[in-house]
Amino acid sequence: MQFNKAFFLIIFLSFLEVVGQECPNLVSPLNNATNVPVDTTIRWQAIEGVTGYIVSVGTTNGGTDIINAQANGSSNSIKPSLGLPENTRIYVTITLFFFNRPNITCESQSFTTENVTSVPTCTNLLFPLDGAININGAVNLRWGYASKATGYRITIGSTPGGTQFANNIDLGNTLTYNPPNDFPPDTTIYLKITPYNENGSAPNCQEESFSIGPVATLPGCTKLITPPNGATNVPLSPLIEWEPVPGATGYKVYIGKTPTENDILDGGSFSATSTFVFNFESNNQYFVRIIPFNAAGQALDCQQETFSTILGCGPFYDISNGELVSLNPEFEFPEEVGICSGSATTVEAGVEADGFRWYSVGQFNDVLISSQASITLNQPGTYLLEAYNFTENGAVECPTYKEFNVKESEIATIDRVNIQSTASGFNIRVNVSGLGNYEFSLDSPEGPYQSENVFNNAPPDTEILYVRDKNGCGIVEYQLQFQGSLAGFPKFFTPNGDGYHDRWQYISKASDDFVLESISIFNRYGDIIARFTPNGPGWDGRVGGLPLPTSDYWYRAITTDGRFFSGHFTLKR
Repeated sequence: MQFNKAFFLIIFLSFLEVVGQECPNLVSPLNNATNVPVDTTIRWQAIEGVTGYIVSVGTTNGGTDIINAQANGSSNSIKPSLGLPENTRIYVTITLFFFNRPNITCESQSFTTENVTSVPTCTNLLFPLDGAININGAVNLRWGYASKATGYRITIGSTPGGTQFANNIDLGNTLTYNPPNDFPPDTTIYLKITPYNENGSAPNCQEESFSIGPVATLPGCTKLITPPNGATNVPLSPLIEWEPVPGATGYKVYIGKTPTENDILDGGSFSATSTFVFNFESNNQYFVRIIPFNAAGQALDCQQETFSTILGCGPFYDISNGELVSLNPEFEFPEEVGICSGSATTVEAGVEADGFRWYSVGQFNDVLISSQASITLNQPGTYLLEAYNFTENGAVECPTYKEFNVKESEIATIDRVNIQSTASGFNIRVNVSGLGNYEFSLDSPEGPYQSENVFNNAPPDTEILYVRDKNGCGIVEYQLQFQGSLAGFPKFFTPNGDGYHDRWQYISKASDDFVLESISIFNRYGDIIARFTPNGPGWDGRVGGLPLPTSDYWYRAITTDGRFFSGHFTLKR
């Protein structure tokens, strides 16, 4: 198994180009779509096994004038922060990011945006939020994108409707404003942002406000020490460490798998300059932003940094055929295993792997009972098999789990065998009891066996029925017949109405060690012409009220314990 993994990874890392590597198609909007809204979110197919995506959006094939090679992590969607230009052909270029080999830049796909004929909507402050207090005077303002806007005008004052800090300044198509001077301390700031486009300005946009705190000095930004920005092959539970910042009393830490969502750590506060983060996912890109703070507020414009985790278990692309390959063992294992009552059974994992663990599953905890490729079990219950491989550096286990139930089995007890005669043989039904899971065969202990306990049209020379426990706890056999005839079956009868031998019937004897259940009569073509019980008057030589001619006829009598007797006799007239 080690050789196979090593061979795979050597092939995987040696090629500089991928054979059959799949590039994603645009999902929304579709390639060559028209009349696409300018505020659309661009989505594409998710490609399993890819570390992340790097996205460029522009107005030329392969262009980057709208989004310039933005790392997008594992997210398969992106929304241009400033929207898209109207009535324009837009080109989207997606690059598949791999930390262990060259990236793959896919062919650009494109669509055409709508012709905007209405004014934009209004927007709101993102930082500081409307009504915020104790904001640092050196604050940089940020607001959200207004649908269909191509620019923004801003008015700022210290009174409602005031303009002393900014009087309807045209900022162009941007979502930030860094005032040329700090706002005065202990002052309420009133601000209105008005989006516009070629059709006019957004109407009735509301004024917002926030309060500046007392004079204070903000801390500066920091940067990662470990893992450094852009690092690859990072362990799954790394120490995140950053540079200390003079004047900072703490640090806000944000970590996510995409640049816009902090799904790992969302603004956790730390007084130290390091923290462990546990259980990152393998083969993923992570985005980190650390913002120092003190009594004056948070540091401004701290940049996001990234790193990628170790390759891990996969799935990865097999470059020879483009299929996904995983280092987790792949194997089949039964959901139910039988053990013979009163004895132990050895169960094999049935797969090559670097290691194994067998657990007894309890109500509150699982107990490790073996670390071998096989286990000997003698108790029923629920168990768990874990088979695992190591990654090439041995840092990560790649497990596969199979839960199964162990049930007791035992050799079958045959309770009853029902037999009915047919023209060509017998219909046999066997009823059994016991703890096992049973299967059935006729005339051979080697089989073939069937799961059904009914045999239709079994051959007339069938002698023995076999019942086998599927878990190997034994075979029981049942004798179906004794060949030949008995003296109690008359050799002839004469149904002529003279009162002698007018009916054919078995004549029981005191020495009989059986009880007959039914008797069937056949003609020379094998057709059943009569069936009756041994405690009745017998057969009168008629079928449907019509007398049959002088001839030889055959009988088959079945006992209550599954034996049968056969022979022939003569009807004389």
